[in-house]
Amino acid sequence: MNVRAWPILGSERLKGSSLFGFRRDRVVSPRTGKEHDVYVLEAPDWVNVIAVTAKRHVVFVRQWRHGVREETLEIPGGVVEKGDSPETAARRELLEETGYTAELFLCLGFTFPNPAIQDNRCYTFVALNAAPHKDPQPDAMEDIEVVTYAISEIPGFVEQGKISHALIIAALWKFFLWTRDPGVSGVLSL
Repeated sequence: MNVRAWPILGSERLKGSSLFGFRRDRVVSPRTGKEHDVYVLEAPDWVNVIAVTAKRHVVFVRQWRHGVREETLEIPGGVVEKGDSPETAARRELLEETGYTAELFLCLGFTFPNPAIQDNRCYTFVALNAAPHKDPQPDAMEDIEVVTYAISEIPGFVEQGKISHALIIAALWKFFLWTRDPGVSGVLSL
């Protein structure tokens, strides 16, 4: 059996906020012909940044996350503002959250944060030769502590649950796969 797109018979915008929209789509299963309501959380695209210093440390942020009511250890990231490219957003978020800039930004691709109910993408960037440039300027809703850790420590942090944010773990997985590419050795010596 082939998986096919489900035709949309109609869409209705429900409640929303300044960050998220909420939509109900009436769809038809191509397999059964039955109609269903599906709900979609509309969100802007996001970015996250693995900023690597000349000493092969990665820049992280510790911050309070209201959803889980816990402090988390994450890489910097945020929303791709309307009209911005993902790279522009990655550069902005790195500077705002950490005060760091970098010489080179490389996109490692994207993940769908939750394709069952969300319509956005999260782009992962590597920022090479990252260095402090100015004091961080977090948003009003952010309390952030900037920390760096050696690349070699990161897998243990994931294994021990010190890094538990799914999108951050996915980004780090992409990063470690990228570092295994023989062509990367000239760009990043691990």
